[in-house]
Amino acid sequence: IWKQWKKKSRRLWGLLKLGVPKWIADKVSGWGDHYQLVAQKSVLKRAISKPVLEKRGLVSCLDYYLERHALKVS
Repeated sequence: IWKQWKKKSRRLWGLLKLGVPKWIADKVSGWGDHYQLVAQKSVLKRAISKPVLEKRGLVSCLDYYLERHALKVS
């Protein structure tokens, strides 16, 4: 999701929509390409979590692999 929000204003909008407090969203939205900093923030880990990604239609790599591997074994 973070890479899809290319501009600071879009990242701010997205984080606020996910329920991140405004002061944190404002600070974090300016980080841009600093993905390691973004990944370390616990607030963002909760806001952009696996259930949120699944709700948007994204599948985790592990779930995809396990699903495909189970089909080959059967």
